[in-house]
Amino acid sequence: MNFSLENKVALVTGASKGIGEAIALMYAANGAKVVINSRKQEELDKVAEKIRSTGGECIGIAANTGDSSAITALVEKTIKKYGGIDIVVNNAAANPAFGPVVQTEDWAYDKIMDVNVKAPFELCKLTYPHLKQRGGGSVINMSSIAGERPDSGLGIYSVSKAALNMLTKVMAKEWGRDNIRVNAICPGLIKTKFSQALWEDENVLKKFMKMVPMGRMGTVDEIAALALFLASDASAYCTGTLFFADGGTTI
Repeated sequence: MNFSLENKVALVTGASKGIGEAIALMYAANGAKVVINSRKQEELDKVAEKIRSTGGECIGIAANTGDSSAITALVEKTIKKYGGIDIVVNNAAANPAFGPVVQTEDWAYDKIMDVNVKAPFELCKLTYPHLKQRGGGSVINMSSIAGERPDSGLGIYSVSKAALNMLTKVMAKEWGRDNIRVNAICPGLIKTKFSQALWEDENVLKKFMKMVPMGRMGTVDEIAALALFLASDASAYCTGTLFFADGGTTI
């Protein structure tokens, strides 16, 4: 099996920390030229320097993925720097609301759907011709087990991830003939800042762990390893699939 990403260009959103950072590090370590994105350039520069210090190639481009014009500029700058794109990882996500759906305000709904669904949709549309021009490629959408079953307090976030799952399948079906594979990773509880509210409270964590057959949280490196598989030729016949990495939570 070939897990090498030599001569590949990967664009990873939400890559200044957590899962996105781990994926960027993993891709660079396996030969990819990596373009990382988040809203703050200073944080991106730190990750890019970390990658370059170990011999990898990486640039950081700050852009708000909730802004259509910013996404367009992100793709244009990537093409200008590296001449093409082979791998797209839609990892940026937002969840500014926690609580019942009836208490979710319109602004929070709009932000969740804009960042979690519309942004991947627009980024994929913009990168599609470049992936096709390269003879194919891999799109990886970072979803969640919340897209399979609603999580308490995360109603609209769950809706957004369910929509992302279907978008993954639609694009896989439409782009298969172009040798563009589209898959989604659905993590369970992973120890990141994004999920901190779920694991920093010991009582909440103990309750959650009762639902996890493996009895522990996942790590960002475990998700990054799966993202490497999906980006590489090792997964050449995988498309339109939701890959659950949740310690058995959804069993």
